[in-house]
Amino acid sequence: MTTKYFAILTNLGAAKLANATALGRQLKLTQMAVGDANGALPTPDAAQTALINQKRIAPLNTLTLDPGNASQIIAEQVIPETEGGFWIREIGLYDDEGSLVAVANCPETYKPQMQEGSGRTQIVRMLLAVSSPSSVTLTIDPAVVLATRKYVDDKVIEVKAYTDSLLANHLAAANPHPQYVKVADIAYYTPIGVPVPYPAAMPPDGWLLCNGAAFDKATWPGLAAVYPSGVLPDLRGEFIRGWDNGRKVDTDRVLLSAQGDAIRNITGSIIAYQSGSNGVVIPTGVSGALATFNSGTNNTITPVPQSVSPTTNYGVRFDASLVVPTSTENRPRNIAFNYIVRAA
Repeated sequence: MTTKYFAILTNLGAAKLANATALGRQLKLTQMAVGDANGALPTPDAAQTALINQKRIAPLNTLTLDPGNASQIIAEQVIPETEGGFWIREIGLYDDEGSLVAVANCPETYKPQMQEGSGRTQIVRMLLAVSSPSSVTLTIDPAVVLATRKYVDDKVIEVKAYTDSLLANHLAAANPHPQYVKVADIAYYTPIGVPVPYPAAMPPDGWLLCNGAAFDKATWPGLAAVYPSGVLPDLRGEFIRGWDNGRKVDTDRVLLSAQGDAIRNITGSIIAYQSGSNGVVIPTGVSGALATFNSGTNNTITPVPQSVSPTTNYGVRFDASLVVPTSTENRPRNIAFNYIVRAA
C-alpha cells in the first residue's frame, strides 16, 4: 500500500540540516504551522517554501526523539480550545530564521471554535526522519507554550521519581543534615571543663562530676589545662555566680573561689523607759524593721505614753517567717541537677 500521509524535509531544510551537522551546530526549530491546503489533501513537496493555505502558526510545545525510533524526531504543538474554525490537512515546521524546513500532510480534521458550540484542545504532531537527530534542537518561549495532559502527567511522574529518589538517599545518608550538630556529637562541641547541668546521678563516658574530687592530670590533660590544681570545683548544692572581673559588684573574688551564704543587714531600734521602781521597761517608739504592738488590742501599733502606767503586756518582736518562707539557708527557687564537665 502506498504511503498516504508522510513528512519530509524541504530542500531548504535538508541543506540547513546538513550544514548544521557539518559545522557541529544545531538547527533550531521554533514554530509549527497548520493549513487547510485549500480544501484538498496535499502531497508534501520538498520544493515548498510555505504551506499551501496556512491557517495558524505558533511556537512548538515540544521536540523529542521518538522512543521507538532514534532517527525520528517528534514535533508537537497544542492548539487551545479558544482557536479554530478551520480544517487541518497540512503541517509545516519553521526554524528560528522563519524558513520552512519540513512539511507534512495529515488526515483532515476540523478544529471548531467555541462559538460554534463545540470546543476542544487539539494536539498536532509531526514525525520526521532525520539523519542526525542531535543536530536538531527546539527553541521555545515558555510564556506562550501550552502543555498537553500527557506531557504534564509524564513530568509529574518524573518529578515524583526524582523526589522519591532524593528522599530515599536522604534517609539512607549517614549524616543527612551536615549543617546541624548530631545529638551524638553534641559533647564534642562542648568545651572541656565547662560545667553542664546533667539530670542523672552518674555522668556519661568521658565526663566527670563536679564534686570537688581530684582527677588524674596525666589522663585528662585537656581538663588539667582548665583546672591546673587537678581538682574539680565542688558544685554539689551550690549555685554558679558570674565572676565580678572588675565590675565591683562582688569584689575581692578570684575565679573558682567559694563564697558562703549571707543576707543584707536588717536593723531596728527601740525607744523605751522604765516604769516605776519595779523595773518594767515600756517601749515608746521603734524604728527600722521593728514595730510596737498591743497584745490586748489585736496588735494595734500604738506607743505607750510615758504618763500612763502599764495595764497590759506591751512588747516588740521580729519574725520574718510571718511574711516570707524561711529555712536554714538563703536560696532562690531551684531544681536540682548534677553539674558535670567534659574531661576529654
